[in-house]
Amino acid sequence: MPQYLISFNAEWVPDLTEAQILESARSIRPVIDEAMAAGVWVFGGGLDDKFPVFSVDPNDGKPRFTDGPYVETKEHFGGFSVVDVPDDEQARVWAAKIAVGCGWPMQVQQLGTPPDHGDAPAAD
Repeated sequence: MPQYLISFNAEWVPDLTEAQILESARSIRPVIDEAMAAGVWVFGGGLDDKFPVFSVDPNDGKPRFTDGPYVETKEHFGGFSVVDVPDDEQARVWAAKIAVGCGWPMQVQQLGTPPDHGDAPAAD
């Protein structure tokens, strides 16, 4: 089955008090539990802009690490869920449940299909 990324940008989330953030977490938990019980939940999580971010550039095969990008940018990734469902219609169903549970908009994209490696041995 295809997997879908259900995500949001942090600026889509209204300013919330600590109590409202906890309430949002309580509201989304039953949706996650339902997705797990249905066998469609792959994984998900929110990103906290309090933690450092770094980038890596594989320039000439020599990875170079830099700090950032910094969350002062206009848009930045806020969080995501990945669900494994048969089609776009079911992805919409779960995206709607997640959006209602969180209380802010979501974006849905189907993930690309990984290449078929056949019977290649697993890397050590």
